[in-house]
Amino acid sequence: MSRRGILFVLSGPSGVGKGTIRENLLADRNDIQVSISATTRTPRIDELDGVDYFFMDKASFLLKQSRGEFLESATVYSNMYGTPRDFVESNLLKGRDVLLEIDIQGAMQVKEKMPEGVFIFISPPTVDDLLSRLCKRGKDSVESIEERMASCRQEMSYMSDYDYVVINDDLDEAVKKVEAIIIAERCKTRNINLE
Repeated sequence: MSRRGILFVLSGPSGVGKGTIRENLLADRNDIQVSISATTRTPRIDELDGVDYFFMDKASFLLKQSRGEFLESATVYSNMYGTPRDFVESNLLKGRDVLLEIDIQGAMQVKEKMPEGVFIFISPPTVDDLLSRLCKRGKDSVESIEERMASCRQEMSYMSDYDYVVINDDLDEAVKKVEAIIIAERCKTRNINLE
């Protein structure tokens, strides 16, 4: 038996811990490919093309965008970012699962193009808990925290558009739940080639 790879989309409000869950999830496994984004941003000294990002100029990015070659794209602080469709699809066709950690707006774009993906919403226990986390980490200005909180309240309304919800009130438990989702999805008959 063989199977096509599965696209796992990990998403949730800013500051909820998506990146930390991804890092912990991947620390002991090599059976899932992390999606690599394309960007028009200049590479940092320690970043490698095709490893950290696919770096490209704005004209190339816009051309790919106009051809529908991104599963999702957005402009953040004057730089463009996108998820290359060909990178994701080629890995899936080889039977490799792909993990995409992304914001909610991007996840909804991906869902329009690849509704067969598995969409996992990472939720804070409460909106107040997220506020407390953002304040404690000391990385954000008061204005930034207020902006994130207003956005969080709106983003929580997308929860019903996902296949799974994992509440991140305990990191180890949240990672275990995401692992359990991956295992369960790999065992579904729709994801196995029974021929």
